[in-house]
Amino acid sequence: MQTGITSIHKYFQELTDPRVKSRSSHLLMDILAISLIAVNAGAQSFNGMALFAESKESRLRTFLVLPNGIPSHDTFNRIF
Repeated sequence: MQTGITSIHKYFQELTDPRVKSRSSHLLMDILAISLIAVNAGAQSFNGMALFAESKESRLRTFLVLPNGIPSHDTFNRIF
């Protein structure tokens, strides 16, 4: 797993995660990156974001951490 800093990470590095750490399974940066990439690829819903991420998981793992796998559509919904 490569966890280099991407331009997405650089852009959002100062963003504060307002979530309670002990109740957050997924990294905010992973969720934001997947969202941006998925929407750019044509996803139009939270379900679409999750489906895109599931289909591209092996590629996403080359630059995202994804400690608990791909976030569900419910997770995308809660974040946004």
